[in-house]
Amino acid sequence: MRSGFLSNVLAMAYREASVIRNDKTFLATVTIQPVIMLLLFGYALSNDPHNVPWGVLDRSQTALSRRLVAEVEATGRFREPQRTDSYDEGWAWLRRGDALVLLVIPPDLRRDVARGTPSVQLLLDGSEPLSAARAAGIVQQAAARVGVGASEPVRAGTVPIMRAAGAVELRPRFWFNATLRDRNFFLAALAGMLLTNLCLSATSLGLVGERESGTYEQTLSLPTGPLEIVLGKLLPYVALSYGVLGIAICGPGLLFGLWPSGSWIGLGILTLPFVLASLAIGVLVSAFARTSAQAVFLTTFFILPSMVLSGTMFPYQLMPDGVRQVGAIFPLRWYQIGLRRLVSRGGDLGDVLVPMLALWTIFGVLLVLIRWQLKPRLA
Repeated sequence: MRSGFLSNVLAMAYREASVIRNDKTFLATVTIQPVIMLLLFGYALSNDPHNVPWGVLDRSQTALSRRLVAEVEATGRFREPQRTDSYDEGWAWLRRGDALVLLVIPPDLRRDVARGTPSVQLLLDGSEPLSAARAAGIVQQAAARVGVGASEPVRAGTVPIMRAAGAVELRPRFWFNATLRDRNFFLAALAGMLLTNLCLSATSLGLVGERESGTYEQTLSLPTGPLEIVLGKLLPYVALSYGVLGIAICGPGLLFGLWPSGSWIGLGILTLPFVLASLAIGVLVSAFARTSAQAVFLTTFFILPSMVLSGTMFPYQLMPDGVRQVGAIFPLRWYQIGLRRLVSRGGDLGDVLVPMLALWTIFGVLLVLIRWQLKPRLA
């Protein structure tokens, strides 16, 4: 009896292995995904700031202020600085996420250096706490190299250190998350992560399930167009997604006091194209997949890179060129940009128009692909 049991198990295992061996799409997905994730985590992603977007408000316009800016650029960690003559414009850069750092140089910098009390203000986007703290440290090191006068020894405790007389003192101020809590960074994008998982998982097995059960051709033969079929399948999940959104927003508020500081109406409007685009990706996966196993792995293939490249786990502004642009094809990238503007930075509907337009565009492109894939072939 025992030998019969073992032979039956091995026979079924051999049959399943044969199915897997002949499923080229499944094997390709299983092989490619680890390679992509290995390259991303090994080469592209890092908590060490690079390509940091920043702005400069130089009210001094002296050789000393230009030297300070040059010292920051010489670190190799920052992009070409955006320059402005308006404090309000610099503040708008921080609010929109166009700059992580704003260096404000006072008009009396040279005089303050001569007096031995020079200082500049550094405004940082605290909604990305780890990047902001490290960027502040890099700018601090650059500012310490700028000044006039000889070096003089001072004593810190029992260890003598050297301080350059007249070195520029940095006065950082973190906006949107003054205490630099990591919890605020992750909870601000919680809705995007939950909705991505829900939308892709819920719709990726729909059409492939009908194909496996033999009702796919029957569905296509109904007196409805492909887009009508797709939209009809999506609408119930849109309502469910808003329920998940309510949990993702009210949960952090009730438990941790982290409520959206911006427009709630804007948040609701922004969520609609994101949910539709994410659901459409699931439908597209289901339309291309031939088996449920293929659909599951293709869905995972989208979910993991989406989480990594969108900016929910790592600030997307600091990613290398090429990798940063690839992440823009995922709906979660644009939604998390809007979420951080609305939840963390106190934005309104006007601040999320660009992410909203990008999401509607992605949804439109996905509908075209789905319609092409769902053309009835009943010959």
